[in-house]
Amino acid sequence: MVTNSDRLALRQDRIRQSPVMLRGGFRPFFLGAASWAVIVLLVWLGFLFRYVSPDLLANPIAWHRHEMVFGFAGAAMAGFALTAVPNWTGRLPIAGTPLAMLAAFWAAARILPFVGSWAANVGPFVDGAFYLALAAILGREIAQSRNRNIPVAAGIALFGFFAAIDGVAQAGLIGVTDLGWRGGYAVIIMMIGLIGGRIIPSFTHNWLAKHGLKGKLSAQTGRYDLILLALTGVALLAYLIAAESGAAGWLLMGAGLGHAIRLMGWQGWRAARDPLVAILHLGYFWLSLGVFLLGWSVLGGVPQVAALHALGAGAMATMILAVMSRATLGHTGRELRADGLTVASYILITIAAVARVLAGFSIGDPQFMLAVAGTGWIGAFGLFCIGYGPKLCAPRIDGRP
Repeated sequence: MVTNSDRLALRQDRIRQSPVMLRGGFRPFFLGAASWAVIVLLVWLGFLFRYVSPDLLANPIAWHRHEMVFGFAGAAMAGFALTAVPNWTGRLPIAGTPLAMLAAFWAAARILPFVGSWAANVGPFVDGAFYLALAAILGREIAQSRNRNIPVAAGIALFGFFAAIDGVAQAGLIGVTDLGWRGGYAVIIMMIGLIGGRIIPSFTHNWLAKHGLKGKLSAQTGRYDLILLALTGVALLAYLIAAESGAAGWLLMGAGLGHAIRLMGWQGWRAARDPLVAILHLGYFWLSLGVFLLGWSVLGGVPQVAALHALGAGAMATMILAVMSRATLGHTGRELRADGLTVASYILITIAAVARVLAGFSIGDPQFMLAVAGTGWIGAFGLFCIGYGPKLCAPRIDGRP
């Protein structure tokens, strides 16, 4: 009879024997997320400035939106989950052939829209199936260890459902055109609220303690946090069900203010000297602002495009860049220290987010602001590929598998 110890030993051997790129989910998916972020923006800017034929894709706007949420952000989510779940459960990470199959699954969904109309119709199901498969794998790991993080696997499964819905809507197979991408946004917002609420105060607390800073340290998750997450979930559900209702708008604005209060309680200004910590707080600030603006846009006070890019180019991109850089350093055995390229990428993504939100408000010349935003985005993730690509492709420097 094969015991759990036998299974763990077999998986550890698989890790050692696997190519370096397949020794942990963060490796292919973080590099894939950053590379795809650059490619999608290059193609999108080509459409905007008429360097790329609009005939390349049936609906360039819908494609751009889908790939930002379910391609780029989804890959980062997959890399984080495949890396975090082993830490939560004490089990070894998914590696080798199973990881290669997952990565190929994700890549296939990215390529299919360019193959032809028949492939574009198949793509949504491949995209959705990838996230459902990922959720099943993670759910099995969590359940077998009796860990409390099953909501993460459930969230990824729901993300896969919305990915399929959005793709099917793009193909014109259903008449519901907004539910998919709105649902994708909702899941990512909840994930940032849930995971960010754990790692940001924890990393801030550790940094303050390491540097001997006295006084009240950042609070961990408590009753306020649970109430806030519940309120955010209800607000997002109202947005999905009745996106134009006043109730959804007020609930979202209330949730945005609630996240701002939560962020203040973590006292990020005390750790502002460390870019790896400061960028996490900045990303969460974008979340609180984006959720607030989304509610205000429902009430007709601000353009929806500004709110969505505060969430997309601001919260999602900043948090993804922050987590990918920190996790890559930690899981390749390196010191948690931001070098010049890392700091430059943080500055560029902030410039990109600010410029894109200002463009959404029609502040400044729209074409110029879009060019600044696009250049900043490509620069930020391009620098990640340059600085962290070699680390992701190389063995751990401490000799561990």
